Amino acid sequence: MDNLPQDPFILLSYVNTKLRDDYSSLDAMCIDLDIDRETLEAKLNEAGFEYSAENNKFF
Repeated sequence: MDNLPQDPFILLSYVNTKLRDDYSSLDAMCIDLDIDRETLEAKLNEAGFEYSAENNKFF
């Protein structure tokens, strides 16, 4: 996760843009970018955001 933005709001924007433009799921993005999904979700959950698989984005 060192190569991702550390600010949760910038991270949210970055992740949602990647999901919208390049990936069909959070799992696909995490595998391709070698990101630990649990760590990513925990960081965004701490800021109040949850992943919606149906919408393929964090809200």
